[in-house]
Amino acid sequence: MNTYNLFQLGLFIVVLIAVAIPLGHYMTAVLDGSSVVVRKIGQPVEHLLYRFAGVDPETEMSWKQYAFAVLLFNALGALAVYGFLRMQQWLPANPQGFGPMTPDAAFNTAVSFTTNTNWQDYTPESTVSYLTQMAALTVQNFLSAATAIAVAIALIRGFARHTAKTIGNFWVDLTRTTLFILLPISFVISLVLIGQGAIQNFTSYVEVPTLQVTTYQVPKTDAQGNPVKDAQGNPVMQDVKADKQTIAMGPLASQEAIKMLGTNGGGFFNANSAHPYENTTPLANFVQMVAMLSIGAALCIVFGRTVGDGRQGYAVLAAMTIAFAIGCWGEISFEQSGNPLFTSLHVDQKYSALQSGGNMEGKETRFGIADSGIFTVATTSASCGAVNNMHDSLTPMGGFVPILMMQLGEVIYGGVGSGLYGMLVFALLAVFIAGLMIGRTPEYIGKKIESYEMKMVSIAVLVMPMIVLVGASIGVVSPLGTAGIANPGAHGFSEILYAFTSAANNNGSAFAGLSVNTPFYNVLLAIAMWLGRFVPIVAVLAIAGSLAAKKRIATTEGTLPTHGPLFVVLLLGAVLLIGALTFVPALALGPVAEHLSMISGH
Repeated sequence: MNTYNLFQLGLFIVVLIAVAIPLGHYMTAVLDGSSVVVRKIGQPVEHLLYRFAGVDPETEMSWKQYAFAVLLFNALGALAVYGFLRMQQWLPANPQGFGPMTPDAAFNTAVSFTTNTNWQDYTPESTVSYLTQMAALTVQNFLSAATAIAVAIALIRGFARHTAKTIGNFWVDLTRTTLFILLPISFVISLVLIGQGAIQNFTSYVEVPTLQVTTYQVPKTDAQGNPVKDAQGNPVMQDVKADKQTIAMGPLASQEAIKMLGTNGGGFFNANSAHPYENTTPLANFVQMVAMLSIGAALCIVFGRTVGDGRQGYAVLAAMTIAFAIGCWGEISFEQSGNPLFTSLHVDQKYSALQSGGNMEGKETRFGIADSGIFTVATTSASCGAVNNMHDSLTPMGGFVPILMMQLGEVIYGGVGSGLYGMLVFALLAVFIAGLMIGRTPEYIGKKIESYEMKMVSIAVLVMPMIVLVGASIGVVSPLGTAGIANPGAHGFSEILYAFTSAANNNGSAFAGLSVNTPFYNVLLAIAMWLGRFVPIVAVLAIAGSLAAKKRIATTEGTLPTHGPLFVVLLLGAVLLIGALTFVPALALGPVAEHLSMISGH
């Protein structure tokens, strides 16, 4: 890793933290209702929405009521998206006349956008109308992100309150998050992206002449589409001149902003953030990366301020930042090293002022290895899934890093909301392990952690590995699963493992060498996405309700400090311990085996 790459990584982390701290202060004020924006500016709109929906904002919910509201709201959201996808041929704002999605693809896509996964096994610019993009997919980008933030806030209240029976009101948390956090910030990011060249229009697709005319031959057919043959039975060929190209248009910038801010990741175009309309310049790329992780980092500040001890939030933020920096260092180093098999062919892969060096396959030259590597780690640390390079083209160990970042539970900053509540679950596990070491009942933020909390922690931590490993096993042994593999051997296994890891963690990125637009994968991955999203959410809300009902206990000499370097190391150890014990055997069969094969000359 050269000095320039280190500078880029350091600059990104500094800017991210500089954005996260004031954003965390603002979010805290919004969510507790003390913000001027909420009290003076947004209150009329907020109350109008509550009155229209029949919601009493003063009535709080128990954890079971909160969980029921979350599940019901998201089930209705999935149904609405499914309806748009199946009926878009009859709806307006469809200038290209796109027809309906197949039932299995629509089911997969509806679940995908509702769960904040945004897994896309279709080509958006040739499948989805403008209205569906805006009214179904973009709306779910806001609501799925707001749902996870609301759950995180409910868990934080569980730590902050004592002897309480309620953890807040889901409808209030959802409304304030959407109106006063996601919408205004997305609006600003949209303007920045438009200023950098992103498109925002409703025009039909544009057909333009190409700079170079290409002529190629295809078999000639008759009026019925049957091939025409000569007297000897050979197909008759005809020349075809390619001198035009269709350029897709649409309301892109507005979707791109919430795609990154809400860690959704679903692209307006199939090439996602590698497309020059979605990610126009290096500055736009930098803005997108900061947006991707800003709320996840800011929620650590919200946590510290809400529980009354800012050091607690900074300790969690420090653990996330250390893990993120190590992941970026590994990813950039592996990609900068390139492929040793090319060296034997006298290909110069060294970095210089004239070239990026290393493995540039599947990467945009305008971003290079450093920006591509940071983006790769950021998108798989968060539950974003947006890509500015082809993950299938990464070196074996370069592919190992994003898979591992997801398999650690996407708690390194993580998705908006889900990253923090996932990390706090690991924090409970860390203090439980520490308590076992010294023979003392574990405590965290003034609350005793007892058997009920640890049962819920076990569910929240273990459900994702179970879904990934069982799903990948079905994909490997089933003929319907192996039929989609384009690359046999270790890499093909990595593609299946990546797909189920991405789905169960609600990430949405893919190696892209696996053909998954089939009923088998559409249904199986949709189930993985739904369970991977909502089983942990129910467990987290159960923890929140239990903690809120507990009394706050006094700190004693035997209490483990959870705001210093020792706890940061313990927390990172708990995260790595679960990931290593659960997934190392599977990783050894995939990217590790492929890496050993590469360095041995095969």
